[in-house]
Amino acid sequence: QVQLVESGGELVQAGGSVILSCAGSGRSFSYYAMGWFRQAPGKEREFVARISSGGGTKNYADSVKGRFTISKDNAKNTLYLQMNSLKPEDTAVYYCAAQRRSPHYDLGDVRDYDSWGQGTQVTVSS
Repeated sequence: QVQLVESGGELVQAGGSVILSCAGSGRSFSYYAMGWFRQAPGKEREFVARISSGGGTKNYADSVKGRFTISKDNAKNTLYLQMNSLKPEDTAVYYCAAQRRSPHYDLGDVRDYDSWGQGTQVTVSS
């Protein structure tokens, strides 16, 4: 399994931007579809975005569509999440996750993901 480490979380004002990174270990990183999820205090972990293994297909939660962009650099074994026009409701711990096999469940279901990072905190102040 690939091991994942997120970075880039910070405190930012509403309307600002943040770029999250997720570094993956191992030579098989390019075989994995990848996702970003987030979890706010007292809430369940929710889907944010997904990118196919080659980067050609991207999906987003409605709440972030048009503001967030997911990308993947297989040469650098790194996943990114560009977050613009941030809102206080975007405050959460953000996790990256790797999906080795074809999805079995609905888009965004955590059960489809094999490996998870430890998370990085993003706080958006109003």
